[in-house]
Amino acid sequence: MADLDKYRKCIRQLLTEYAQRASSNNEIEAQTIFDVEQDHYQLIYIGWQNRRRIFGPVMHFDIKNGKIWIQWNGTEEDVGEQLAAMGVPKNDIVVGFHPPYIRQYTDYAVS
Repeated sequence: MADLDKYRKCIRQLLTEYAQRASSNNEIEAQTIFDVEQDHYQLIYIGWQNRRRIFGPVMHFDIKNGKIWIQWNGTEEDVGEQLAAMGVPKNDIVVGFHPPYIRQYTDYAVS
């Protein structure tokens, strides 16, 4: 349970930091969504840019079976490395947006 609390804290911290960086654009709002009961965590962008609607996930994390699943990373940053730098073991991080046959060649868990 201590690991789960730590993992939740790391994900919330990471998403909050990215949201604060992105909030410099007044027309596009960065929103964090923390569903602690179901262990789903997202950063989304919502707003308008040049008369075009912007809405979508930037990052999505789940915690499943005691591991952090990176379900989506719409940035160029290696958020797995950032989580590892926060003390999350790489064998507890799954890059879920990669197919299982590719995950075996990463430094992270397969599932």
